[in-house]
Amino acid sequence: MKRYCYLLTLVSVFIAFNTFAQNKPLRLWYDKPAARWEETLALGNGRLGMMPTSGVGEDNITLNDITLWSGAPQDANNYEAYKSLPEIRRLLAEGKNDEAQMLVDKNFICKGIGSGGVPFGCYQTLGNLQLKFNYADDKAVPTDYKRELSLDNAVASASFKVNGVLYKREYFTSFGSDVSIIKLSTDHPGMLNFSINLSRPERATISGQFDELEMAGQLASGIDAGGMKYLAKVKTVLKGGELSNDGHQITIKNATEAIIYLSAGTDFKGADFKANVNTKLNAALKTPYATEKASHIAKYQKLFKRVSVDLGVNTSPEETTDKRLLTFHQNPNADKLLPVLFYQFGRYLSICSTRVGLLPPNLQGLWANQIQTPWNGDYHLDVNIQMNQWPVEVSNLSELNLPLADLVKGLVKPGERTAKAYYNADGWVAHVITNIWGFTEPGESASWGVTKAGSGWLCNNLWDHYAFSQDKKYLNDIYPILKGSAQFYSSMLNKDEKTGWLVTSPSSSPENTFYLPNGKTASICVAPTIDNQIIRELFGNVITASKLLGKDDAFAKTLAEKLKQLPPAGQIAKDGRLMEWLEEYKETDPQHRHISHLYGLYPASLITPEATPALAEACKKSLDVRGDDGPSWSIAYKLLFWARLKDGNRAYKLFTEIMKPTTRTDINYGAGGGIYPNLLSAGPPFQIDGNFGTAAGIAEMLIQSHAGFIELLPAIPDSWKASGQVKGVKARGNYIVDFSWLNGKVISCKIISSHPRKVKIKMNGLLKTLNTVKS
Repeated sequence: MKRYCYLLTLVSVFIAFNTFAQNKPLRLWYDKPAARWEETLALGNGRLGMMPTSGVGEDNITLNDITLWSGAPQDANNYEAYKSLPEIRRLLAEGKNDEAQMLVDKNFICKGIGSGGVPFGCYQTLGNLQLKFNYADDKAVPTDYKRELSLDNAVASASFKVNGVLYKREYFTSFGSDVSIIKLSTDHPGMLNFSINLSRPERATISGQFDELEMAGQLASGIDAGGMKYLAKVKTVLKGGELSNDGHQITIKNATEAIIYLSAGTDFKGADFKANVNTKLNAALKTPYATEKASHIAKYQKLFKRVSVDLGVNTSPEETTDKRLLTFHQNPNADKLLPVLFYQFGRYLSICSTRVGLLPPNLQGLWANQIQTPWNGDYHLDVNIQMNQWPVEVSNLSELNLPLADLVKGLVKPGERTAKAYYNADGWVAHVITNIWGFTEPGESASWGVTKAGSGWLCNNLWDHYAFSQDKKYLNDIYPILKGSAQFYSSMLNKDEKTGWLVTSPSSSPENTFYLPNGKTASICVAPTIDNQIIRELFGNVITASKLLGKDDAFAKTLAEKLKQLPPAGQIAKDGRLMEWLEEYKETDPQHRHISHLYGLYPASLITPEATPALAEACKKSLDVRGDDGPSWSIAYKLLFWARLKDGNRAYKLFTEIMKPTTRTDINYGAGGGIYPNLLSAGPPFQIDGNFGTAAGIAEMLIQSHAGFIELLPAIPDSWKASGQVKGVKARGNYIVDFSWLNGKVISCKIISSHPRKVKIKMNGLLKTLNTVKS
């Protein structure tokens, strides 16, 4: 396909994109082994993951497979629930929210114990690969230790000396042969002596013969005996030395080089997984190591090298990454390269934790070191899974949105049963939590489990892929999902006698609670602001899709009529804040981590400083009261809000807030998020949405395209204004954008399109309509 571009030079100065330092290595590095899992380096190829400690005497490598889940498909719907709906709605209409909530807890939640039960399932670690080393002098102190993760190549390494002998390790999860590979070497012949073990805390059988170890098992389903099956195989190729196998451990003596290959899989999508594990392992063994590594890097870089960001600084601190975090937190303006590194680390994590045809990143992306991961390592639908996807479109990784679309397709049929069971409604609905098995029922507690924004919010992510790609074939593919979600909301809306509006009832604002006039508290309510915003956006998108695809005109007209009867996208309270609920309730926690009523500001475009300035100001006041701390994902969300409000310095303050170093691993719902030494975000514990949300926020500070035009540097902080450039980011409308700036002013810009057309672009405060021309 031919490509066209618009090239604009605003200042007559000699400055080309390659003037900026384009080849600065993007890396994480350390001068000691990982002492805890939160210091290990995350490797992944979208399916397999590993995280090595790179210890001198012992290297413990956590293993993962994105598809490894316990549990099984289940039906936890209460098919009598809809019979309680009239009474719940009556109590809410009378202001008896606390009584309504008790009835919801009794009759309107899932059957069983919900997400705490084995049938719901849990994303689990695959296990641990342990390497234990012996040296001629075990008391010798290692020197010159260094370990590193190259974001440019998706390869980790470690090196050190023992008694003058240089030892090297190299790790990657291959984008080529789809296996994990570890290369061990030394500069002195015959100095490698170590053992290899595979282990898992439960449900694992280890066996071995010759140069191979095998770990196999079956997870609990909670329904019957047949849970998910898995297999992992390790094979070792030596240069020099000898190898022995006692059936549980491989021992290597006097080798000069050893290459360890690990192939793994589950029966998530097919019963032939054992054959696939063997086929991939054998293919990797037949490929020379240098060829395998080169293929891995080339395939990875096809995605990673699409985007470059430079803030105009040519030198980077010589500090290790963990020390660099400490320095940055003390002086955020001293290291302009750390925001670039963290943004690209977010892109790296996206590429490494998902691939087309598999699953989207879960709460921990791909990486887990436990059997019982926090919050099941599942998919939370009231911000978390959506946040995981936010950076992929603007960061030119659009295809990585497709696994989410596949997951959502799997929710439609069970969601139709849930819609009938609880609301006697058409279409499909998903509530707060889901898994790979298609769970759509309310959660096990009214206080959080009845939020029904999840399915509509997912549709925002699906629509975003169309907005950025303009792929009509894709739009036609997801249209039934969008339509079904709109059918649900349209079907379950009922008239509020106080206002005359069509409202959702019962509902809640995700995980938040308010005071009633009687002093009691409740979460269950009528028409929280997020519901009104999501339904408005969804109906509008379905109407647009109907016109583009030439179908369902009558349904589109029905939605258009109901749009006129919905509550507004936002109401302003007496104190100037945006109201979270239909009524001016007092929240029990003014600094609550969720800020769901600002959905219309981000990810939606219902509230903008240009079109709705009063609502935008109300959002600012809401954010001021919420404060700048919280779990990392909440800080990242606030960063995004301030970027949309065009306040670059406040957005940057939120970035510095999220970058505060921490090693906490407790379950946290309040203030105290941060970043672990390996740059993974802390709730705590580890939740990857903070990484992805922050990456999206950095992109949003540099380019926005949601308001009907492309805007460059909409929220650039003072500390980034001196000079910089961005290449390869995407804008809605399927544009690729390159631009550079000096002193906060755009000086050159290139807009690339697949065909010549007009484009609205705002830069340096001016909005222009331009024609793209052939480059």
